[in-house]
Amino acid sequence: MMTIKHVLDQKGHEIHSIHPDATVFVALKRMAEKNIGSMAVIEDGKFVGMITERLYAREIALKGRTSLQTRVRDVMVVRVEFASPEQTVEECMAIMTTKAVRHLPVMQDGQLIGMISIGDMVKSHIGDQRFIIDQLESYIHGQR
Repeated sequence: MMTIKHVLDQKGHEIHSIHPDATVFVALKRMAEKNIGSMAVIEDGKFVGMITERLYAREIALKGRTSLQTRVRDVMVVRVEFASPEQTVEECMAIMTTKAVRHLPVMQDGQLIGMISIGDMVKSHIGDQRFIIDQLESYIHGQR
């Protein structure tokens, strides 16, 4: 079974982050530039929360706030589900589904080492299925 370590090894360990005192507008602009849906919020070198596009919709747009005046710390999620490198893709997909989250920070020994998305999980799962199909086809063709 594919682990989160393997997923990060394939996609990379790059972490996009922002300070909690930045404005939500700056966070959204960076997410758009990087084509990502979430960012880690880092203060004094420590992970303190996450900001997501979904939070923008719920905490800014729907509540009549402005992204230019609202700080990330005022809307970030601080109770965050985490993944570990040893967990399987299936375990993380289950967490994401159960908790209705699209992104999981990956922590190891108290340090943020990467970020995974539901898209990463689906891509990995499809890759696993493609590998199994290729192996079965190879076996079938070898039996003739």
